[in-house]
Amino acid sequence: MEQEITRIVTRLGTILAARGWLLATAESCTGGLIACKLTDVPGSSEWYVGGMVAYANSVKEELLGVPGAVLESYGAVSRETVLAMVQGAALRFNAQCALAVSGIAGPGGGSPEKPVGTVWIGWSVGGRHSAERFLFQGDRLSIKDQTARAALKGLLTRLNQP
Repeated sequence: MEQEITRIVTRLGTILAARGWLLATAESCTGGLIACKLTDVPGSSEWYVGGMVAYANSVKEELLGVPGAVLESYGAVSRETVLAMVQGAALRFNAQCALAVSGIAGPGGGSPEKPVGTVWIGWSVGGRHSAERFLFQGDRLSIKDQTARAALKGLLTRLNQP
């Protein structure tokens, strides 16, 4: 799995560098794992500008600009929240690309509506924003790994779209 992530990140870096674009991240449930994967690849400083671990709702609100009303109405693990997070990351880091993740890695914290393994991932690519819901299986570390992989693969897919 590590080789797959390294290949994805290397490809992301090639595309971003060729376009002269920067990437930023806003992570909740992965706790900086995506930033770690990005910076494991030599040369990432050319296109990865930085990221934020926005674990608490107050950080999502105060530093990423997620409206309090969004968090109150939809919760931290929602389409609306990750879209606000990804837009805030792109804006605050002055990056053409961003990704954001928020989810329930477990083992507790789930509900019938949002069980453990529920993760929302948001992407911003050249001003276009999208989000997708995932339901991952496994323990906490497995859910974090699956989230990082899905976020990076999703970004690569979006960068390859016309």
